[in-house]
Amino acid sequence: MASDMSSPTPPRVIAIGASAGGVEALRALVAGLPPDLAAAVLVVLHIPPRAPSALAHILDRAGPLRAHSARHGVRLLPGMIYVAPADHHLLVREGHLELSVGPAENGHRPAIDPLFRSVALSCGAGAIGVVLSGARDDGAAGLTAIVERGGQAVVQDPEEALHRSMPASALEHVASAHVLPASKIGALLGELVRDLPLDASSGTDCQLAAENEIATLAPLTTDALLSSRPSGFSCPNCQGVLFELDGEPAPRYRCRVGHAWSPGSLAAEQNGAVEHALWVALRALEENAAINHRLAEFAERRERHWAATVYRQRYDANKTEAVMLRELIGRISSALESPAEDEP
Repeated sequence: MASDMSSPTPPRVIAIGASAGGVEALRALVAGLPPDLAAAVLVVLHIPPRAPSALAHILDRAGPLRAHSARHGVRLLPGMIYVAPADHHLLVREGHLELSVGPAENGHRPAIDPLFRSVALSCGAGAIGVVLSGARDDGAAGLTAIVERGGQAVVQDPEEALHRSMPASALEHVASAHVLPASKIGALLGELVRDLPLDASSGTDCQLAAENEIATLAPLTTDALLSSRPSGFSCPNCQGVLFELDGEPAPRYRCRVGHAWSPGSLAAEQNGAVEHALWVALRALEENAAINHRLAEFAERRERHWAATVYRQRYDANKTEAVMLRELIGRISSALESPAEDEP
């Protein structure tokens, strides 16, 4: 379908981000939206890259507004809900939707921060950002960008969210956000939209614009990173060096090809990498034990008793180390599953 790129003033926009536990929160929110909502609603829910999403159909039945899977180049219309498709960032440019296969952020595509940044850049004070239930901290940095450019922030009450980490992290960044249960957010959005300016675009923010271009898969110039210092951490996506970007209340990280990480998401991803490395080490120990066991049997059949003894000793050492490593993996896995993982 050809893109209609002749849009005048960008419409008011409500950008919503959700992750684990987000479908229930989104249904409750959408059910409370007014039928005459004078804003376009854009939704990002973290979903696997190859999984077809039924979210648009779910939201279409949940409330008075029509919901569609977002398509590239479509002009934004008030009173419509646009849902990010799998494996694509959902962005806004000059009043139109833009889908991108740009670098993943916080391990996700679609990710919430790219949507929020593009809305902040395009709509300024005409934007509202909403963070709902989810693990880790995607959306917090983007919500900050919306508020810094005059927009408003709404956060689901962490105490009623199925997963409190994302809303709690958003409140760490934007303490002035409206905090409500998901079922009451829709009505509040209807009230807030009536007070939003129609033409709310603001001046250029160089860093925000640069990060927005990265999300569109535009070439990442080295100049964009020269002012940032290497963090000493590696990118979980590509193992490249992560550069530290200034941020409040905590820095963010981006690698040379554009993958971006907030601190909580980076730490959680590294935890998973540690567990994966331990499983690889355990496999190597078990295989080495099996090889030594076969070599011991081979030596015994040929009455090479000294060699058989050496191989048996190596086998016993491998099995002992494997038992210890299994216990360590169990302790680490239990720690990762504790409630602390759902804290920002």
